[in-house]
Amino acid sequence: MQLHLFSSPGENDIRYIIEASRPYLEEKDDPIMAYMPLASLYAERWIDFNEKSFRGLARLETVNAELMTQKEIEDVLRRAALVYVPGGNTFLLNHRLHISGVMPYLRKKVQSGLPFLGFSAGMILCGPNILTASDMNTVATPHFEGLNLVPFNFFAHYPDDAYSQSVQDAWLGDYHFFHDNPVLLLSDGAYVKVDGKKTTLVRGEAWILRKGEKKERLEPGRVIPS
Repeated sequence: MQLHLFSSPGENDIRYIIEASRPYLEEKDDPIMAYMPLASLYAERWIDFNEKSFRGLARLETVNAELMTQKEIEDVLRRAALVYVPGGNTFLLNHRLHISGVMPYLRKKVQSGLPFLGFSAGMILCGPNILTASDMNTVATPHFEGLNLVPFNFFAHYPDDAYSQSVQDAWLGDYHFFHDNPVLLLSDGAYVKVDGKKTTLVRGEAWILRKGEKKERLEPGRVIPS
């Protein structure tokens, strides 16, 4: 597996996504990127921006879970050089993937080597479940199982100040009343890479919160033990 996971996509842009995707695209002839903005109710507002951002590097094929059949979505993933899942509402993203029936196929493709880039909701999706998302479950989805590509849950946009961190830590502590797996807390700008079964903080500030323990700051360049 090759996962590139971010709390935020860039600095008022998507430069982190472009940088991480470049090695998979620049040597290919007319590569396709499977663009899956399923976490947003207003994805059409960002399609042109993303197409322009990747111009000369990849051709985006946008997945629409409401207008495309499961077979059509799977065909896009089959032809893609990589898959890109941006942020938004994690519960909406997960709901659309489950209802469309494409969740098992997406998991299989990524586990088999299809590079995956995701930020915010797209990052949280990769854990065993999405219960550590701070979004509202406005879609009232009953589907909470994530792609389960790594043993960690994720929390995006972890705050900088001590008070806000303490509030989030207490809130996330409730998760561990019912679940045992660790939670990775990523500040904006943080980048986690998964290479096979090895998870590494590439850059930025991030912490790991284990059940019954105080959170631990992660060091860039170090493999994160599960």
